[in-house]
Amino acid sequence: MRIAVIFLTFLFTSLSASCQNKQAGKVPDVVIAAFEAKYPGEHDPDFELDAHGYWEAHFKKDGEKYRADFYADGRWRETENSIKDKEIPKAIQKAIEKEFPDRKITEAEHVISATLGEFWDIEFKQKGKNMDVMYRKDGTKV
Repeated sequence: MRIAVIFLTFLFTSLSASCQNKQAGKVPDVVIAAFEAKYPGEHDPDFELDAHGYWEAHFKKDGEKYRADFYADGRWRETENSIKDKEIPKAIQKAIEKEFPDRKITEAEHVISATLGEFWDIEFKQKGKNMDVMYRKDGTKV
């Protein structure tokens, strides 16, 4: 009997803590509404809270993976998707060839930002932390 009481107490405590953790990570309704308004017809995004406190919505659109970031109050911050090197606009490719001819691209993303507009975030491999350079479509830096 005593073991059963201890087990039930442990089970109740574990379930209670689990429910509290899920509530603490619950996506705010305003964020869900903002996502649905920004991307009507996109269903079942996966949300997570990132290290900066932004709510990230991971979803697919036309078979491509996207990530849209929202502030906790529902304001949209930015949307990005990874692209292949060959999809980088020609002007940006030329700027890269001129400025970083010996660097290897590790990742390229097309970004639409509420504050910075449209740009391409190009990540280059280097010792230590990789280097990110943001470009406009015409090859100028952001």
